[in-house]
Amino acid sequence: MNTRNNKKRKLSQDKIEKVFIKLIQKYEINEISVSDICKLAEINRSTFYANYLDIYDLADKVKEKMFHDFLELYQEEKVLKKHSYNYLPMFTDIKNNQIFYKTLFKLNFDFSYYYYIHIEYEETIKVLGTTKNIDYHIEFFTAGIIAIIKKWLYNGCKESPEEMVEILNLEYKGKSLDF
Repeated sequence: MNTRNNKKRKLSQDKIEKVFIKLIQKYEINEISVSDICKLAEINRSTFYANYLDIYDLADKVKEKMFHDFLELYQEEKVLKKHSYNYLPMFTDIKNNQIFYKTLFKLNFDFSYYYYIHIEYEETIKVLGTTKNIDYHIEFFTAGIIAIIKKWLYNGCKESPEEMVEILNLEYKGKSLDF
């Protein structure tokens, strides 16, 4: 294995991804060209194409990396396949990494996937009473939480993460979040 080339490749990927994240804040994905990225990252087109098929492949790889970073917030849940319903780490991370999350939303990241890999269905069935409603519950909840996150994020995260957890809890007042 050629360690020197691996480091060089990783550095190139990092440069490309940083430029892409910067550009995606201002432009839609279809308005970003490989030439734009190469110019700003100060690389050759061949370097770009050695790492990515096209802009959409780059976007998918960035989204995948971001998703794995997001999952690090909830490693224990991932292992246990049980949702803690502790949203403070998420809201804290959003406030501290606003560009990261704006990029995720701009790339149409599907947060419902997060719930599908974390929820223990048997526990959910006990609360909902049937498997039929699980998918509806997940879709309803993720749409609501995404709307709350987007509003907070695009308003500059003025409320504290603790206040956001309280807002979320108030929306579920009288409903158990503990499966």
